[in-house]
Amino acid sequence: MAAEVTIGTRGSKLALWQANWVKAHLEDLHKDIRVTLTIIKTKGDKILDVPLAKVGGKGLFVKEIEEALLDGRVDIAVHSMKDMPAEIPAGLTIGAIPEREVPVDVLIARMGRPLKQLGPAPRIGTSSLRRAAQLRHARPDVIITPLRGNLDTRLRKLAEEKLDAIVLAAAGVKRLGLAERITEYLSPEVMLPAVGQGALCLETRSDDPLITPLMAPLNHPATRWAVLAERAFLTRLEGGCQVPIAGHAVLDGHHLSMTGLVADVEGRTVVRQTLDGPAENAETIGLTLAERLLEQGARSILDSLQTEIHS
Repeated sequence: MAAEVTIGTRGSKLALWQANWVKAHLEDLHKDIRVTLTIIKTKGDKILDVPLAKVGGKGLFVKEIEEALLDGRVDIAVHSMKDMPAEIPAGLTIGAIPEREVPVDVLIARMGRPLKQLGPAPRIGTSSLRRAAQLRHARPDVIITPLRGNLDTRLRKLAEEKLDAIVLAAAGVKRLGLAERITEYLSPEVMLPAVGQGALCLETRSDDPLITPLMAPLNHPATRWAVLAERAFLTRLEGGCQVPIAGHAVLDGHHLSMTGLVADVEGRTVVRQTLDGPAENAETIGLTLAERLLEQGARSILDSLQTEIHS
């Protein structure tokens, strides 16, 4: 009889695509297992009328799935890596990080015009402080309209609310077969991605002798090095949805280059730097880059943001 393996996932169309992708690959790699999905609703799924930055807390889209992993209801949790908090609960580990999809953000414009060609004071939908700050930095006249919900909902609101454009992660748009809707791929120089963007996180129990070896073939070393650097950067800055932080690492052979950014909410002050080094020093590169940004002004930005959050 085939061994049963259960994947925990959110119920959105994109989350289910990601979970089914993992399921198909696991069943293809291991003919002696049968994989099923368990849909789990997270706090982030339940609160849709409040911007993420105001919901507060860490792990808005992962905590309930992690609880199911810890108590044995599921064996593998499939997350978008950019949803993962800097710290992982004791007893859990990142079992594998598959090869990354395109990590950048995209602009989807109602009239098909790129960011620079949008008319004056364009209304752009996003609830990401990271995206909003960088949009304001690139186009100080932009009017940010809060936008929550799954990808279909956001595309619908683009038309219904007559927004000029919305900004989404390229990975989700491509995974759902909607690449033809993309007006412009935003370069990292204009819109540095979120930490872990475009990558999946396959989270498991750290002491699970059955699941750990099943995961190994799905791990993509180059993606893992890049994501480790980015997550070390995030950990040092203690960042989450409430802070405009961006971090993106690229591997070229054994050479890793990472760019990090911290901005104020209005996008007036942007602290940005790039650091390079050997891939095996990925986490050190991320930590060092974070320290350099803190020294160059990121600390005062983060301190002022924390004051606003708690006031």
